[in-house]
Amino acid sequence: MNDGEAARWALVLHGGAGVAEHVALDPDLQTRYRDGLSRALDAGTALLSRGDSAVDSVEAAVRVLEDDPLFNAGRGAVFTSAGAMELDAAIMDGLTLSVGSVAGLSRSRNPISVARAVMERSPHVMFIGEGAEAFARSQGLEAVSPGYFFTEQRWGALQSWLRKHDAAPLPRPDWAPASEGAAFEPGGEHPFGTVGAVALDQAGRLAVATSTGGMTGKAPGRVGDTPIIGGGTYANAHAAASGTGDGEHFIRLTLAREIAALVEAGATPAEAADELIQKRLTALGGSGGVIVLDRQGRIGWSFNSTAMFRAAAGSHMTPITGIFTEDDTPTS
Repeated sequence: MNDGEAARWALVLHGGAGVAEHVALDPDLQTRYRDGLSRALDAGTALLSRGDSAVDSVEAAVRVLEDDPLFNAGRGAVFTSAGAMELDAAIMDGLTLSVGSVAGLSRSRNPISVARAVMERSPHVMFIGEGAEAFARSQGLEAVSPGYFFTEQRWGALQSWLRKHDAAPLPRPDWAPASEGAAFEPGGEHPFGTVGAVALDQAGRLAVATSTGGMTGKAPGRVGDTPIIGGGTYANAHAAASGTGDGEHFIRLTLAREIAALVEAGATPAEAADELIQKRLTALGGSGGVIVLDRQGRIGWSFNSTAMFRAAAGSHMTPITGIFTEDDTPTS
């Protein structure tokens, strides 16, 4: 894109990266995941196409994914080893470098909206746990009971994790809804985790939003890369990046910030994504993926796991969704 093309806009999403086999994700389930991504794309692109901000777009898209029980964020989040859910999220405005981040939420329906409130309505960058919940209530953001987040597939994944680690099974929580019976368990102990969005609006501004339930069986109080600005979430005037995968390694690499630095130095989003995922992350023994967007509207993504739920749409491209490596790749 030439600098004069002010009307170009784009949105890229991920719904997590992890281990999956084609046979496990049957056609019907693949369709459900793609439909979920498409609904999030529609929510975000509807705003971008009418001239709304990139921040508005990424929040709207991530809220849709948080409300979809197929994804490990918001409703459908995974359980800690103690049988609780601890939700993390972050959002960043690339134009101003304003950020908002939350960790350890358990009662806020949409953690990404709490993160945005931190960014726009407080002098702080990050809230955790009860302090984050109290702040959310003070801002009038919707609270739900823990049972709202509960899904059978995530509860089953925790029980499988406990058995594999020779730990006693946990009783079903009193606050859990009535059993719905067996449900598909994507990826077993390595469920798809984290959702994210990066957007470029018509004014040339970039933004990123990321939200997660963490890892099945994680230690209570563990915080991964999602709410760590520069780890799994980062945007500036040159690029926006959102990651999903082994959070500890993403933090060690300051992965999202490194990608933005490479793009600023002249790399394409695809080149920067591959450098961090295929080379640096892989060298550490880490697994995961990332989506990237630059101020020209160029799109990139990379993952070294067998699958990553992903989607993209823009003023200059036909909307696409993908799961496995052979699916459509971005062309921008």
